[in-house]
Amino acid sequence: MFSINSAEFIKSSTKLSDCPEAKLPEFSFIGRSNVGKSTFINMLVNRKNLAKTSSTPGKTQLINHFLINSSWYLTDLPGFGFAKAPLPEKKKWEKMINQYLLQRKQLLCTFFLVDIRHEPQSIDMNFMQWMGKNRLPFAIVFTKIDKISRYKIEKNTNSYLEKLSEIWDPLPPVFVSSGKTASGRNEILHYINECIKLFDPGEISC
Repeated sequence: MFSINSAEFIKSSTKLSDCPEAKLPEFSFIGRSNVGKSTFINMLVNRKNLAKTSSTPGKTQLINHFLINSSWYLTDLPGFGFAKAPLPEKKKWEKMINQYLLQRKQLLCTFFLVDIRHEPQSIDMNFMQWMGKNRLPFAIVFTKIDKISRYKIEKNTNSYLEKLSEIWDPLPPVFVSSGKTASGRNEILHYINECIKLFDPGEISC
């Protein structure tokens, strides 16, 4: 099984040009504010406080790079949605995120986190459409499955996939997880490992 042996914070960046220059494979994590992203990241790397958690949506405001196993980067991106921030600040975050997703050559996959408890939201659908339009690889991670029943998990997941199938064929990879119980962790790490196997550092120019 693909395991996490080390995880360390490297730096926070306000723009793409400030991001680490090392030619290492990279995976980013993004989702609406309050989706449980920091808790999920801490669970994934098996560290309690690697990513800072907060009860206030919009805590992450920079591009945060973490070096995992000294061989790949995990990137924590700002959330979007109802973060309590002025509109100009939100626009700045959006520009920063878009530039990163469009131009970061070593970015192999973006994990898009979605709260399993809610019906498909237009803001989520719009983001995924934007990713598809720009041919950016991503996977969907349904979070907080510990908050609802198994029946509700299946019902809500199917509802979301039916909505997605209207515009996606084939569907992007889909995972269900819990930051509290670590459900889905092995499957996601296995997927990351498979992506890393396909990575060619020779294609990256710094």
